[in-house]
Amino acid sequence: MNLSGVGLWSSQLRYGNPEEAAEAAAELDGLGFTALWIPDVGGPVLDSVENLLGATQKTVIATGILNLWMHEPAEVAARYATLTDKHGERFLLGIGVSHAPLIDSKEPGLYRKPLAATEKFLDAIDASEQPVPKANRVLAALGPKMLQLSATKAGGAHPYLSTPTHTAQAREVLGDGPLLLPEQTVLLTDDRDKAREIGTDWLRSYLALPNYANNLLRLGFTEEDLSSVSDRVFDALIAWGDEDAVRSRVQEHLDAGANHVCVQVLTADPREFPREQWRRLAAALL
Repeated sequence: MNLSGVGLWSSQLRYGNPEEAAEAAAELDGLGFTALWIPDVGGPVLDSVENLLGATQKTVIATGILNLWMHEPAEVAARYATLTDKHGERFLLGIGVSHAPLIDSKEPGLYRKPLAATEKFLDAIDASEQPVPKANRVLAALGPKMLQLSATKAGGAHPYLSTPTHTAQAREVLGDGPLLLPEQTVLLTDDRDKAREIGTDWLRSYLALPNYANNLLRLGFTEEDLSSVSDRVFDALIAWGDEDAVRSRVQEHLDAGANHVCVQVLTADPREFPREQWRRLAAALL
């Protein structure tokens, strides 16, 4: 798999109209993005993977992440084998534990011992008839213990909502070999007020989740930064401005040890496919 350079992380490719998602993916493949990442908060995520694999020729399709509480390991492994047999090794299986408030809201008490649950899920995949190769799976990881697991039982880590400082720290934990594939949220606007209008509530919803909040506190942000969505935390997590601002932030991650950075574009309408912005980023970053 080619997991260098820059990819895109997109909820629209996952939850938008499948035909439009396929059309957009084909264009993004042609533009040269090396990976397209999609989330999983319920529903047939592997159907979306198949849709995007069928629409592309070179681009890696990655789950960022497949929610381990919502899938059976043996079924995931079998489907992975079917998809790679058909499309080649272009499916990167990102696996994660999601967040206790989201999981327990549907089944109270399900979210327990996330590190052990991840190990159990990986062991079950390894015990399947057609295991997913270690090199072709990565883990959602922010804290040191999950990062260590990413290095020993997966091909690397996919941190979400992190900073270049975290990327540098993650590389120290992972060592030289494993992949480090952080997500970076961006807003293509030079207007701070507009950036704040679009990004503040989006960011607030994430800062309410313990996994992200705890990681940011470890990085030196304060409870006040998080509760107020301070300029300090906003600017650290969202690269806003023109293409040069985005390019600079991506380069910071790469300089800090990332192998690949997946860029997520925010717009005023989260349901729309931001194809104009994706084209602008392709011209600037690829």
